[in-house]
Amino acid sequence: MPPRGDPSARGGARGRGRGAPRGTPPAIRGGSPASGSAALPGSQVEAVGVRRSGYGTAGRPITVSANFFNIALPECNIHHYDVILPSEKTLPARLNMELIEHLQKIDAPDVFTPPAVYDGRKNMFAPRQLPLGPNGSQEFNVCLSDATTRGSPGDNTSGRGPKVYKIRLTKVATINPEVLQRFIMGKQSHDNSVLTALTALNVVIRMEPTMKYPFNVRSFFTDRETKDIGGGLVLWRGYFQSVRPAIGRLLVNVDISTGTMYKPGPLLDLCLEFLGRPGQYNLLSPRHNMPDRERLRLQRFISGVRIMTTYSGERVRKTPRVIKKLSSAGASDLSFTMRDGTTMTVAQYFKSLLNRPLRYPDNICIEVSSGALLPLELCTVPPGQIMRKQVPPEKTKDVLEFATKKPLDRLQSINNGLSVLAYGQSEYVRQFGMTVDETAGPLSLTARVLMPPKLRYGQGSPQPIVTPANGAWNMIDKRFFRPAAIERWAVVIYERQQRFNQQAAQDMIKGLVHGCNEVGMKVSDTAPLVTWQNGQGRINEQLRAAGNEVFQKTKQPPTLIVVVLPDNGNDIYTAVKHFGDITVGVATQCLKSSKCFRAKPQYFANVCLKMNVKLGGINTIPDPQSVTMLTDPRNPTVVMGADVIHPAPGSDGRPSFTALVGNVDSDTAKYVATSRVQGSRVEIIQDLEEMAKHILTMYMKYRQHAEKKTSNIAPARLIFYRDGVSEGQFKQVLEKEVAALQAACKGLGINPKITVIVVGKRHHVRFFPRPGEADRSGNCLAGTVVDQVVAHPTEFDWYLQSHAGLLGTSRPAHYNVLYDDNKFNADSLQSLSFALCHVYARSTRSVSIPAPVYYADIVCSRAKNHYDPQGGVDFSDSATQADTAQAEGTLEAYRRNFKPLHANMASLMYFS
Repeated sequence: MPPRGDPSARGGARGRGRGAPRGTPPAIRGGSPASGSAALPGSQVEAVGVRRSGYGTAGRPITVSANFFNIALPECNIHHYDVILPSEKTLPARLNMELIEHLQKIDAPDVFTPPAVYDGRKNMFAPRQLPLGPNGSQEFNVCLSDATTRGSPGDNTSGRGPKVYKIRLTKVATINPEVLQRFIMGKQSHDNSVLTALTALNVVIRMEPTMKYPFNVRSFFTDRETKDIGGGLVLWRGYFQSVRPAIGRLLVNVDISTGTMYKPGPLLDLCLEFLGRPGQYNLLSPRHNMPDRERLRLQRFISGVRIMTTYSGERVRKTPRVIKKLSSAGASDLSFTMRDGTTMTVAQYFKSLLNRPLRYPDNICIEVSSGALLPLELCTVPPGQIMRKQVPPEKTKDVLEFATKKPLDRLQSINNGLSVLAYGQSEYVRQFGMTVDETAGPLSLTARVLMPPKLRYGQGSPQPIVTPANGAWNMIDKRFFRPAAIERWAVVIYERQQRFNQQAAQDMIKGLVHGCNEVGMKVSDTAPLVTWQNGQGRINEQLRAAGNEVFQKTKQPPTLIVVVLPDNGNDIYTAVKHFGDITVGVATQCLKSSKCFRAKPQYFANVCLKMNVKLGGINTIPDPQSVTMLTDPRNPTVVMGADVIHPAPGSDGRPSFTALVGNVDSDTAKYVATSRVQGSRVEIIQDLEEMAKHILTMYMKYRQHAEKKTSNIAPARLIFYRDGVSEGQFKQVLEKEVAALQAACKGLGINPKITVIVVGKRHHVRFFPRPGEADRSGNCLAGTVVDQVVAHPTEFDWYLQSHAGLLGTSRPAHYNVLYDDNKFNADSLQSLSFALCHVYARSTRSVSIPAPVYYADIVCSRAKNHYDPQGGVDFSDSATQADTAQAEGTLEAYRRNFKPLHANMASLMYFS
């Protein structure tokens, strides 16, 4: 994660704080905190969230390595400049970097010695004051090319000179690194001066690789290690780096990352490879029946790609062109008017320019931003272009295989990355007086392994209480804490009968019934209705017919419908969920035909975990003795998890979905959910007050009616886990979402003490165990917690790896306490969070984040099921929006068509 406020975002937070007076002594270099507990922040220090009041002590201490390296603070002041390109709309960061490089090296080297660093947007930092005149401001003219733009239909052929960019630099602040020294020692609040200083250091360490390699916000990529995954895409290994303030020291966080690149070479080949038809050059011709749908799919894939032209009739262009769209007709059918008034086709124009006909005159052309039309065969794609769109779903597996590395291999890659990062060789790092301690290797620190909670199963279990071992346990000899019953059910099969016949169906039913019996679920009907249906038909009507048949036989609706799907049955799945959760309110359980065919008992045991909670049962609860904080009868506690999910990159106008999940029982094992639709990419949950009221009302009703409580019905504590908020948005969550929770409580006439914790997974912090202290996958043991050394200097945060690793290197969750009326200490919140990672109903393993947050994540993803599959709302990747008005209209349509959950499902864990 970037420092708070995400200074790498455009414009950073340009601190206007006054610089240090002359003669100020240089900042002290960042040293290590004293051994044992580090000092706590001073009482005068203001934090964005809750100020750290202590460190955790519970658990067994162990030593781990972390992917951090010590970095010394600069010794001199840093001069901060505002960069304005007044005559321009927003230019690509890469072009901005080239303009500033040209300015520093060619146009005004005397001004920029030693060179300044630049973030590609608004911020420039220099190690000495730049001579910009008495006002500290100067305008420069920069021209990248000495060539005129000429040679393509639609291009500017007026013979005007090369493009000149006006760049104005203005001094805005002098940064004294002393503020950072005070901040990491816990003596200074997180203000604008700290934010700007961190931004400056990040820009310094990123400058050298940014000039050399393809980059995105905080990573850059090299072709030292690549993998061609087909479809016109190549993966490159990248390196992430970020300067992070830590307790008593400044660190640089280094990690490996993965970049998805467009395959370099002829554009024609890239297009055909994307369409899965390499070498079939006539396929791109409308005359040869190229479907419009395929052309639009291709256009979405290649729009934004930079290309170079390969013909010599044009003077050499230094700047590549950007593909805007594809023409709907071929080059021989596209006409344009020349300056002399004559009309000719694109194919004729290039025939005269090249002195030869095009090889594929019927193929479509690309249109670039100037309006020029270029035949595909005359364009090449230069290497190292990052694809900033969503990776096609069928390629996800390849990306994961490339990105996944075992802990030791990842640590080795990070160490190897130091030679690519080359901090010691970077002129920029040297000029700013910063040094990275590479020789000491990755940081070593003390972590603790927490005790897991004991879990309680049903009374009939030979072994009713279990203690998880490294994040896992099994269901052998255990009955569910509260098993549900299946009284009436039907099986609907969407696999072809030849592949999944009567015998396969009976074997599956037998396996499922046996699985239910093993865990204590009672199945009244062991010979349910079985029907085969066509997945191309109307799923709603087919399922309704099966339900009606059960009703005619038993005079009651079915308790459950089990649906067997073919392997590519995603559309059927969505329709089934809409039918069950929204339309009729009956539990549905989908099984993949390839998985449930001759499946082992373990498979059916896992299916039972999901079915039991969907039908109102409870699988397991944390043993009240081991989580007293949750089960204290004097302080009834409601735990909520909240999340927002945004549309994929490039899907403008699609909505964001929000979800809130909370427990209703006294054992924090039974959860209910509510979800909403809101504006595209809006992170703050807009309907939180109404959603929280719903969950709190359900909680109080359940305590009163199901648990027969007569006193203490309202919660005394509300613990709110919020997923997916970047550090720059913490303040907004505090101001808006905490207020919404308080308003919801006030509206219901209750007054619980509120604690708000943000759970983050989008960071690059990794921990690596010592030999002999790893689990089977080579990762840290489940329950590893770190709240010292690499944690925040002033705020109440910690890292917790709560799950056992399976593949690759496990990512710990990062917890930040933003608000806390309950005045919890570190040990209680860390153990509470770890305990909640064990009540996820769908598995017998602890998960990486607390169960309510995990559920909220699932509910968000399932929000698409709240739309009629036969309706007009399109979630496919082919849906695009053109402009703001259209996007707003579309959003209104999403809101209008969003169907609420069926009343029957509102009190059930339908999302499991």
